[in-house]
Amino acid sequence: MQATDLALITDAIRLAGRVATGFVGKDAKSWDKPGGAGPVTEADLAVNTALETTLRSARPDYGWLSEETEDTADRLGQETLFIIDPIDGTRSFVEGSRTWAHSIAVAHRGQITAAAIYLPMRDKLYTAALGEGAFFNGTPLTISTAANLKEAEILATKPVMDPSHWSEGQPVFHRSHRPSLAYRLGLVAEARFDAMLTFRPSWEWDIAAGALIVTEAGGLCTDKSGTPLRFNNATPTLNGVIAAGPNLHQQVLSALAPAAP
Repeated sequence: MQATDLALITDAIRLAGRVATGFVGKDAKSWDKPGGAGPVTEADLAVNTALETTLRSARPDYGWLSEETEDTADRLGQETLFIIDPIDGTRSFVEGSRTWAHSIAVAHRGQITAAAIYLPMRDKLYTAALGEGAFFNGTPLTISTAANLKEAEILATKPVMDPSHWSEGQPVFHRSHRPSLAYRLGLVAEARFDAMLTFRPSWEWDIAAGALIVTEAGGLCTDKSGTPLRFNNATPTLNGVIAAGPNLHQQVLSALAPAAP
């Protein structure tokens, strides 16, 4: 089923790209979600509608979790579901940047089994199926072998650098940033960067596809405590994310300050 699901979501994610690029970022109507949840555009909603129509028609027995669909408890009773971020990096889309992405994953009993991330403005497609490896535009991916935290190139937001997170204060690795969490995970799987860190609660739809792509490339992707990720939670958030090769992942965990009791 992983292979057929991957073929389905790969076709669907290219459809998402065609829908989204039919809008011009700065000219697409946008507004702020309630409660400071960030911006949304007419393109986000159009992509969400296209994906929901396509994917749910093909798999009517699958549940549905999307950033742009009102969540219900119905999905909790379904063993398999789609986890969707129609546009990850909406602010970048609005600004006319090229670093926004679409993200589609299939989860079965809490584990991601098929995943795709697509950046249509860069023609970058990351895919993976459980046990079948990860690919970038059809080429197999292998995670970075970096094992020295002090020399590592890591994708992280500024709050990650707060000394309170680290046992020895300010970390010394080299920090970079990309707006889309899904893209950050793709870049780690691609070995363009050695790791990705976020310590804030993270929405499942931002992480689901990238988590499988990283692990199928040979890496580890856990929450900030090192606990394996599980999806389709009642509240669809994760306790931060650490994504890296096995050696570097352990170094990050060892360098973190102990969690407060």
